[in-house]
Amino acid sequence: MKLPRLRTVLLTPLVLFAAFYVFGAVSLALRDDAIAALQGAPANFETIAIFGASGTAGDGILKAALAAPEISKIHVVTRRVTPRMEEGMASGKVQVTMHMDYLDYAAIEEQIADVHAVYWAIGISSRGVDEQTYGRIHVDFPHRFVETWKRVGTKSDMSFHYISSSDISEDSRMMWAREKVRAEKTLFGFAEGSNLRVIAYRPDYIGPTREEAHLGQDILYGFFAPVGAAVRAAQIGQAMIEVTARGAEFENGDKLGTWNIRRYSNAYERRVGDAG
Repeated sequence: MKLPRLRTVLLTPLVLFAAFYVFGAVSLALRDDAIAALQGAPANFETIAIFGASGTAGDGILKAALAAPEISKIHVVTRRVTPRMEEGMASGKVQVTMHMDYLDYAAIEEQIADVHAVYWAIGISSRGVDEQTYGRIHVDFPHRFVETWKRVGTKSDMSFHYISSSDISEDSRMMWAREKVRAEKTLFGFAEGSNLRVIAYRPDYIGPTREEAHLGQDILYGFFAPVGAAVRAAQIGQAMIEVTARGAEFENGDKLGTWNIRRYSNAYERRVGDAG
């Protein structure tokens, strides 16, 4: 094979990829479908709970919640305390409860009884994890919680916001994708016909908050974000807050992908300001 021909063979896929990437980025930049402004006062959700706040997504959710003017009290249920939690405790807005058994919530019934909304970010990577363990964490943990919360909760309207994942299917060859679908279906089904609404968030790549991200994570976010395949952790929190504020606009079983997470995050920023 002559060198020029070899060069063409090697470069053609790269040129095509670059063209598709630029086309996707430009199309996204020109897309204009902003969420309409919230009509009337936001729903009441002054007390919330966050599970998984020590992880990447949960840290961003906590950051957004600390900046949200509608939220006056945040119950953080965790196995370890982070600087963000300490910051929240110092402000008087966060109450941290150490909890170890996520299949039994009897010990925290008092803390969760007065909660309007729960933001759930507990999860692990599927790498090196068997299906039973993965299912226990992603399906059984939240299911046991909503069973308890539904029983002890005192609010007439409660919403549970669950971080799922993109590209999931019951027919997937990937164990984690099937388990995420099972988690969604289990939670949606349990809440059906009750005062509890479950909303699923299906992000692609989740970038840590700006102050927590290392160089490699910033590079990944910078690559995926222009084509709509990445979202900052704080944006997920902002989207959850905005969805909660809009109350009855959302029904049990609704799902938000990366694009809609960003849209509702933007709607939040227009309404109350940027959490960063």
